[in-house]
Amino acid sequence: MSALVSADIDYDRERQRLLKAIEQDVRETEIYIGKSSFDPAVMQAMGKVARHAFVPEEYRYYSYENRPLPIGHGQTISQPYIVALMTDLLSTAPTDKALEVGTGSGYQAAILAELVDKVYSIEIIDELAEQAAAVLEQQGCTNVHTRSGDGYYGWPEQAPFDVIVVTAAAGHIPPPLIKQLKPGGRMVIPVGSRFMTQQLVLVVKDEHGEVTTRQILPVRFVPLTGKHD
Repeated sequence: MSALVSADIDYDRERQRLLKAIEQDVRETEIYIGKSSFDPAVMQAMGKVARHAFVPEEYRYYSYENRPLPIGHGQTISQPYIVALMTDLLSTAPTDKALEVGTGSGYQAAILAELVDKVYSIEIIDELAEQAAAVLEQQGCTNVHTRSGDGYYGWPEQAPFDVIVVTAAAGHIPPPLIKQLKPGGRMVIPVGSRFMTQQLVLVVKDEHGEVTTRQILPVRFVPLTGKHD
């Protein structure tokens, strides 16, 4: 799709259309997620962030379809409904410090940036990390800090975190991330392999440091990569 054609799109109107699609998905998955609507603050962020800015030019025409899109290097920008769901499950507060494992396009970090005080995001693919950092800066996300690295080990220098979101599927919940989660904190992570059913898992650490997990619904994510398997 040419830049000329994509330039003719009313992105504000398309974002509003996307919000309706997300709301429909919430109703259809209510049996899994236990709610019929997301936090209004999450939906406001979804309606504000320019997803098309994080999508490669050749796919920009499809930016506000409720589906994942390729971003190169075998990676994708996640389906907006899943981004909204994972963000909603975090139950963020404006004073929170968030960790994201798997910056990818930078879209999830931009959504979090609307809801929390600081976002620290790690991407293992150098080229994607550089691209995402540039787009996030262009979009005015001054409270997002990015770096290249293996997110399995988290970001110890900035720990602990109130919330952690992992945007690639892990075979297990990484112990370093559990350690870096604050008491009272929440983590959302897809767990499972590429060739088996993955489950979106909510991890909660209570005020005493006890950890509980809950499977939310089946998902499909690209695998978490690195030398930790």
